[in-house]
Amino acid sequence: MKRILLVCSAGMSTSLLVSKMQASAKEQGVECWINAVGEAELRKHEDNIDILLLGPQVRFLLNKMKTKFEPKGIPVEVINTVDYGTMNGAKVLKHALDVLNK
Repeated sequence: MKRILLVCSAGMSTSLLVSKMQASAKEQGVECWINAVGEAELRKHEDNIDILLLGPQVRFLLNKMKTKFEPKGIPVEVINTVDYGTMNGAKVLKHALDVLNK
């Protein structure tokens, strides 16, 4: 099971995207856990994820998060702005899975 965590400012704006990603995963028969949290809540989940996706509004955290997570083998990516804005859960899920399957 793939564990995907999305991070945004407060964890609220990514909730709809998570729902769309979960629906896409279900349609594709992909077993995964997907959740969204605000930056302050990240500590509670950091030991139980396979990939960390940052919302475009917190892209300034990219270097900090890469430094923290990539040595643990956890990739960190910024969600494509257009995919985020259009809440394209299928594309965001595909990108996450592509990164994990490299």
